[in-house]
Amino acid sequence: MDFKSIAKEILVNVGNEENIKDVIHCHTRLRFSLINFEKVNKDNLSKIEGVITVVESMDQLQVVIGSKVDKVYKELETMINKTNKSTANNTIEKGSKFNKALTTMAQIFTPTIYALAGSGMIKGILAVVSMYYLNKHNIDIKQNDTYVILSAASDAVFYFFPIILGYTSAKVFKTHEIISMVLGATLCYPGIVSLMAEERAVSLFNIGITKASYTSSVIPIIIAVWMLSYLEKFLKKVIPDVIEMIMVPTLSILIMVPATLLVFGPVGIYLGNGVNSLYQLLMNFSPILCGAFIGGMWCVLVIFGAHRPILPIAINDIAQNGRQNLLAFAGAANFSQAGAAMGVFLKSKNKSLKTVALSGSITALFGITEPAIYGANLRLKKPMICAVICGAIGGGIMGYGGAFGIAFANQGVLTIPVYAQAGIKGFLAYLIGCLVAFFGSAILTYIVGFNDIEEEQNEPIQTLEEAI
Repeated sequence: MDFKSIAKEILVNVGNEENIKDVIHCHTRLRFSLINFEKVNKDNLSKIEGVITVVESMDQLQVVIGSKVDKVYKELETMINKTNKSTANNTIEKGSKFNKALTTMAQIFTPTIYALAGSGMIKGILAVVSMYYLNKHNIDIKQNDTYVILSAASDAVFYFFPIILGYTSAKVFKTHEIISMVLGATLCYPGIVSLMAEERAVSLFNIGITKASYTSSVIPIIIAVWMLSYLEKFLKKVIPDVIEMIMVPTLSILIMVPATLLVFGPVGIYLGNGVNSLYQLLMNFSPILCGAFIGGMWCVLVIFGAHRPILPIAINDIAQNGRQNLLAFAGAANFSQAGAAMGVFLKSKNKSLKTVALSGSITALFGITEPAIYGANLRLKKPMICAVICGAIGGGIMGYGGAFGIAFANQGVLTIPVYAQAGIKGFLAYLIGCLVAFFGSAILTYIVGFNDIEEEQNEPIQTLEEAI
């Protein structure tokens, strides 16, 4: 592929540089925030080499490319000057405030996914190795220097998450990244951590502080940086240019650190506890139904790119409890998409479709489902339905068995070790759920069948609407 040419064609068909407010990317898609959606040529976009489909969701134009998306993004980034974007009078407002909130959360967390996935893999491997030495040799390697160092590498991203989210939040809220990271670092500072752990009451300016642990926290720093964005704009308006460089950061830190510890931090902690309690309430009501719902509907959300805003539930769950089951259930959805694509491969007589289906099945087994969804399952409709059914069954089995993971990790064969510490029942439930989702959807797709595509009719999907 000529990634530079692809990026140039995409840029032209989204309305060129002047129509782009921002663009980010996740595992498989470019996510454009645009000024005017009417300038987009979706038909031409979907015909560009390497583009799987085009989705308009959550106030974003999402161009699904697949595993090569980072290479296209790098070329696109060199063509766009993102420093002078303006939502001028020609901006067309789209969507509800709820959609905008979801989009904002996705933009904040998407850049962290790679680090979280890598750390999760390391944590899973360490868990399996430590269990092996303990069970086979009765040796606890958790005090070994090598284990301690690698464990630190796996835990660091979560322990210092306020610093990382300080940076990504600042990028989204258009405020100073380093000052935002300082706010996050203050929350993680050893002196603050020790102070919060003391049994006595703690005060700031003789005002009592709500004691809380901010390491690994998620919501407090996001709220703090959001408020910092308004404070910084105000300070730049009232402070003379000659002393702005010194006084704006000084006052920003002096005002925001106390405000965060006294107000925004506690509010964020309570909100985080509320989100966690709500999810746990659903789990306690029926873990089977909760697992079935996520296992069945996760890849439906993927179609519209609406799964990213849900990821903070898993991140917050790990921060508070050291475990998550949301992504375990999502694993059933991924394996079911892989199985349905495999069923298409086995059933279809179309050589080109068989190639696409097999490739999509393999990538879905490693956690990237879009090629399987758009290339085969959604395109043929019935395999998608089979995948949803079997994903729900697999997720329900996981919920029944109490499957959970000890880290945030993309859902695929490589991250199975992350779920090994759920106990024998929980881990077996995870494995059985994945196997049922994969083989069940493959067999069901083969039995139910689909309207196979003739060789001469094998044209790519032009739009998501056409596929549906």
